[in-house]
Amino acid sequence: MTIAQTNAPIGTPIAAGISALERYGKLERPELAYTPEVAEATAPIYEKVKHIIPAIEWPALAPTIHAINKLKKERNAVILAHNYMTPDIFHGVADIVGDSLQLAIEATRTDAEVIVQCGVHFMAETSKILSPEKTVLIPDMRAGCSLAESITGADVRALRERNPGVPIITYVNTSADVKAECDICCTSSNALQVVESFGVDRVFLIPDKYLAANVGNKTDVEVLVWDGACEVHERFTADELRDYRKIEPNVKIIAHPECPPEVVAEADFAGSTAHMINWVKTKQPEKVMMITECSMADNVASETPGVDFIRPCNLCPHMKRITLGKILDTLVEMKDEVVVDPAIADKARTAVERMINLKI
Repeated sequence: MTIAQTNAPIGTPIAAGISALERYGKLERPELAYTPEVAEATAPIYEKVKHIIPAIEWPALAPTIHAINKLKKERNAVILAHNYMTPDIFHGVADIVGDSLQLAIEATRTDAEVIVQCGVHFMAETSKILSPEKTVLIPDMRAGCSLAESITGADVRALRERNPGVPIITYVNTSADVKAECDICCTSSNALQVVESFGVDRVFLIPDKYLAANVGNKTDVEVLVWDGACEVHERFTADELRDYRKIEPNVKIIAHPECPPEVVAEADFAGSTAHMINWVKTKQPEKVMMITECSMADNVASETPGVDFIRPCNLCPHMKRITLGKILDTLVEMKDEVVVDPAIADKARTAVERMINLKI
């Protein structure tokens, strides 16, 4: 794979050379009306989400969904939607859904020339790192992440200087600059295996202090932490979970490992977004509470109608910057292109590929 040479800073449109708009051209924004044609074309989509999205709201959503689905074919684009996207995006226009790394890997396997990343900025960077020949767009450049923004590449270099010889593992929820300075990446589902793969006594697992603590509780390896956290998951408390159980004694509580350890200890199951989804689909509990971003519960609920979801709702304000309207505008105007400096991309790709090559 190759990447076009650019001196543009990470996350900005290409300052020199050909922009996405110049390459693909701007189109007229389509008229949006709930016509019989739109109603018929979007009926199968609404069937998936009818117990999540009220019927009265569908005529307002369907025209934009229909327009996006037509336009992405004209643009030879693929839409990647993270599990935290709202159901209208997740079920309405997405071609590939999942967690951030899964999305980026699957995007490399498509013939699409354009990737529209419905998620936050570090996810778009990861897609660009793994598909440098593709045009990567994000519907809102302001869609950041409290966890990714808690650390920089300079911070990692300083950690390495103070702790020579200690492997540094970075969670995929980090910028390209941070990935480039680390030895290997990990996900929430394979973090324990990556930590133990080095065969050493001490490692850094950055930047999520709670993921690191939860992994540290499962291994004899000393897991050193960075003081970063996801603003959605860190707000949950163990007392909150105990109060929910008093109200709903039969509820099964499943939590993401970005939650504090005392929250994970109160849960019936803890795992990555993919593991949480699989747990619900496999176990089919009567009642379940997902301790994570609440749009994910909506998306899983649409696929498991026999399960009663109790929703403690912590929304990610950054994910919610991505809307149907912004996705349509991005495809019309081919705007907000994400690029990564080639030197950084090459080093970051190495860290990602080391993890993938562990086959864990």
